[in-house]
Amino acid sequence: MDMGFSHWMALESAMHGEKSRKRFTKATLRRIAGFARPHRKALIAFLVLSVVSAILAVATPVLAGWVVDALIEDGSEGRVLWLAGAIALVAILDAVIGIAERWQSSRIGEGLILDLRRAVFGHVQRMPVAFFTRTRTGALVSRLNSDVIGAQRAFTWTLSGVVSNVITLILTLAVMLRLSWAITGLALILLPIFVIPARRMGSRLAHLHQEAADHNAAMTTQMTERFSAPGATLVKLFGRPAREEAEFASRAERVAKIGVRTAMGQWVFLTALTVVSSLALALVYGLGGWLALRGRLEPGTVVTLGLLLTRLYAPLTALASARVDAMTALVSFERVFEVLDLEPLITEKADAATVPDGPVSIEFGNVHFAYPSADKVSLASLEEVATLDTRSGVEVLHGVSFKVEPGQLVALVGSSGAGKSTIASLVPRLYDVDDGEVLLSGIDVRDLSFDSLRQTLGMVTQDGHLFHDSIRENLRFAAPEATDDELWESLRKARLATLVESLPDGLDTVVGERGYRLSGGERQRLTIARLLLAKPRVVILDEATAHLDSTSEAAVQAALVEALAGRTALVIAHRLSTIRAADAIVVIEDGRVAEHGTHTELLALGGRYAELYRTQFEDDTPAEAVA
Repeated sequence: MDMGFSHWMALESAMHGEKSRKRFTKATLRRIAGFARPHRKALIAFLVLSVVSAILAVATPVLAGWVVDALIEDGSEGRVLWLAGAIALVAILDAVIGIAERWQSSRIGEGLILDLRRAVFGHVQRMPVAFFTRTRTGALVSRLNSDVIGAQRAFTWTLSGVVSNVITLILTLAVMLRLSWAITGLALILLPIFVIPARRMGSRLAHLHQEAADHNAAMTTQMTERFSAPGATLVKLFGRPAREEAEFASRAERVAKIGVRTAMGQWVFLTALTVVSSLALALVYGLGGWLALRGRLEPGTVVTLGLLLTRLYAPLTALASARVDAMTALVSFERVFEVLDLEPLITEKADAATVPDGPVSIEFGNVHFAYPSADKVSLASLEEVATLDTRSGVEVLHGVSFKVEPGQLVALVGSSGAGKSTIASLVPRLYDVDDGEVLLSGIDVRDLSFDSLRQTLGMVTQDGHLFHDSIRENLRFAAPEATDDELWESLRKARLATLVESLPDGLDTVVGERGYRLSGGERQRLTIARLLLAKPRVVILDEATAHLDSTSEAAVQAALVEALAGRTALVIAHRLSTIRAADAIVVIEDGRVAEHGTHTELLALGGRYAELYRTQFEDDTPAEAVA
């Protein structure tokens, strides 16, 4: 390792060392060991290679010194050629071992990244919907990227660096002390001049890097939100492109200024340390040369000491920052474990049952529900707040009871915010009730397996979310094994086949982020086609036709009548056609069942439903009250 590179390592260690001074428990270290255990053979091989590499690093200066002595003492061609061959052999071995060491390092690092990402991704997938409604997506993605890679550094950089540097330092000092204790002492006395500036400059640069990282994070958030289709539309609608551009430019300008200061700080630091190390080398050669001229030291020894000096400062500097390097790497493990330790609020029982074959009933029995507080489903670091709100949620459902018989279509109507969507979300266990029960064919949904629930239920939500993928893959998300014939059949039932056939790429047409290349009605019909492809026995429509125009709604309603035949359906009603087609209507107000009956019965009752009908349905004018 040359002196210039050792300077960079010194600065890098110092900068990373400012990030964390946290103590870690034995439990944390045991968990890290658990992730490392599958890679223990590779780790042992990696450490052995690191030791051999360190030995070879010391061997070359010694051989070089012997060459000088051979030239001066006897001029033996054979000895010189033998030593030259040995140097060449050491160089070849060092290259081969370096490649093997790099290969092992890559295997361990990438394997660890794979294990951690699998663990975090799988765990996050099991988190309830409430977790995702509170968490900032960018912060969560960061755990899978930067933090996982930071954790990997603990094995591939810090661990190997400590072992390699310790071996290199011991061998180098041993050889240098044996050759000349005086010169070695001089080199060690000059060490603080090398290390202290690295620590101080590293602290300053660390603050600059942190400030730049904060500005970059803000710019990333701004770009992510403004570059999405709805975000860009909002900016244009409110006429704020210039203001957005100015805000972004201000942050970018600050990052640019920090970049200049950082570059100059690094350059001044490296220049100063180059001067210091050059002075140290000059002193070694000066004192060593003086001793050699007086016959108290061999000339080859002076050369060896000079070359060894270049291999002394790097490990000394690295080891001086080894603890903070390790702490920095372990911080990433802590952040990963923080996510893994967040227990999913909704879990599957070990002896979970399955929904019985045949038509399925839905029953709500005295259901009480409040949305969970933040401390139960989220992390302050993922929400980017100082502390989480620990207040319990306000109860939104108060003793809701009703039943949907097998094969029935029951509509939920009521004012906006009455609790209709909340009721719909309890059936597939997007949330769990606080009291009471939700039953499918007489079995509490909390006693059913997740697979059984997913195979039984199909749900179309208000936003009709689509992935940035082809129509084919968006449909197959519900049925991965579906054939193209089945895809086209679902599109025909959703009255969308003609449109897809007219597209140049047909089923391979990419719909764009969240499906924004399609119109609102087309998007919603595609999600309904996806539902039809899954062929569930229970269908939940959360205002699935809310975004459709009259023509599209009529087409989809015709498809739904066919698709829902013989299936149990719970529909949050939006328009009159759905209300009239229902076997029963449940009116929800303030989280309670206000009325229950057929369209005719509720009109005759003259209550809340009749009021909604008169003010809204009678002239079929959409309004927010029943949305």
